[in-house]
Amino acid sequence: MSEESTAVTHPFLDLPPLSAARFASIEDRVARLLDTRQDVVIMQGEALLPLEGAIRGTAGPGTTALNVITGPYGQTFGDWLRDCGATVIDLAVPFHTAVRAEQIREAFAEHPGIDFVSLVHAEAATGNTNPVAEIGEVVREHGALFYLDAVASVGAEPVLPDAWGVDLCVIGAQKAMGGPAGVSAVSVSERAWARMAANPKAPRRSYLSLLDWKERWIDGGRAALLHAPAQLEMLALQACVERIETAGLDAVMARHARAAAATRAGAVALGGLEPYVHEAQDAAPVATTLRTPPGVVAADLVSRSLEADPALPLAAGGGALAQEMIRVNHYGADATPGAVRSCLAALGGALAGKGLVVDLGAALGAVEDAWR
Repeated sequence: MSEESTAVTHPFLDLPPLSAARFASIEDRVARLLDTRQDVVIMQGEALLPLEGAIRGTAGPGTTALNVITGPYGQTFGDWLRDCGATVIDLAVPFHTAVRAEQIREAFAEHPGIDFVSLVHAEAATGNTNPVAEIGEVVREHGALFYLDAVASVGAEPVLPDAWGVDLCVIGAQKAMGGPAGVSAVSVSERAWARMAANPKAPRRSYLSLLDWKERWIDGGRAALLHAPAQLEMLALQACVERIETAGLDAVMARHARAAAATRAGAVALGGLEPYVHEAQDAAPVATTLRTPPGVVAADLVSRSLEADPALPLAAGGGALAQEMIRVNHYGADATPGAVRSCLAALGGALAGKGLVVDLGAALGAVEDAWR
């Protein structure tokens, strides 16, 4: 038998090369998703790659950064900024709320030398979301560079770099976009490119380097890629953008908003749990965080809830939050009434198993009402 007759093709393995033109066309579709005229660079890795690369490219010893902390990613950004030599002013707010534009304004008044602001749009880990449009107005008034982590929010709520004055907007495909984790993108303003070009510490000839993409890809007319692209991830990114385009971005965002409202209402009606984020306006549409009753460890409750169905989008909070926080991840394919009902049913069963009184019927009714 010949080698030709025994060879088996595989759709994931035997892929034709991804051309520079195809790569550029996917970047263009991402730009349309963000309604931006800025340069969009697709990075060949999980979103931490452009998140770190953008900070290291634009921050250095002369930078005075206002770093807003509404969850664990804000803490990480502060660490990177300090490592770059920047002077960092942390503005931390309780994780059960959101930062306000007035707090940003007060920080500028107290520290007029601030020239860089870092912010997470939606913190999936803590379940809050921040009012970027209002914050962007304050940042523009003071001429600071605005860096935004929109990894969790894109696809679930508006993300508008141009309208909001965001200079570096990082997105990832793995949450509300319903795509793969191994590919991400960043939109870069002309001001941000200029800041990088003037920064002697900006990564160059490095996997973290955005300047490499600017000089060798964008300035070269997007004719030759820097390296072999991650084909599977790029094709999956294209597919998830196509799916959003077909359904309509407004419809996809509305589905996430309904999932958040239904989860919040259902949890309140269930009993035993309460929303971790106090105000509904501060709650992210990608994930609803819930506080467990006194004496009930969140990680244990989640473990019991997953025994019947390990695929449920439930998780305990990270670190110390594992004691008191449960996260219902209703994003992407899980932004559905069925996923919300299943999560609440599992949590209700786990709570009842601990002797707490719950009302699953009321919870499911509240889900249906909120979804409608």
